Amino acid sequence: MHPQIYLASQSPRRRELLEQIGIYPKVITANVDESPHSNEAPAEYVIRLALEKARAVHAILHEDEMLPVLAADTSVVMDNKILGKPVSCDDALAMMRQLSGHTHKVLTGVALVNNKAIKSRLSVSHVTFRPVNETEALAYWNSGEPQDKAGGYAIQGAGAMFISRLEGSYSGVMGLPLFETVELLQSVGIEMLSAPNDKN
Repeated sequence: MHPQIYLASQSPRRRELLEQIGIYPKVITANVDESPHSNEAPAEYVIRLALEKARAVHAILHEDEMLPVLAADTSVVMDNKILGKPVSCDDALAMMRQLSGHTHKVLTGVALVNNKAIKSRLSVSHVTFRPVNETEALAYWNSGEPQDKAGGYAIQGAGAMFISRLEGSYSGVMGLPLFETVELLQSVGIEMLSAPNDKN
């Protein structure tokens, strides 16, 4: 099957989510500075980064490759502060202490760029963690799963055992909210396949 879009991300989770709805993208990495701007709100940050990633890939395409470019950015937000990817065990444990027994937000910005349009959507989910003790948090870090995950956990993995409640988009917390993504794709004439598991 020919790719219908470019995906400006190397995230296997985003690619797999697209494949669930019958979209098989061509993946190109977007190289952008992900540093937050001064006093930038988390919602503005994820939308800006998604747009910058999509624009960066679109800018390097040749005229005969002008498929739409989709990009996304996800942040875990606690008390209006972004929790990034943990850089060490101590960092991960500190994040888990903040999340333990509390509700946080997961914001995912999605952007689509083609020759005619630049569009974006925002997904906001509320995730509640049960209390997590230090032994559990350390064992989770040692599993290797949190090391490249925003907020230091993965809802689609073992991190799900800490989540007592989710209000919002499961796929959005994974990194690509499918509801908003389909809205963007359909707005530029891309329809989902009736049999997404059939690649022929």
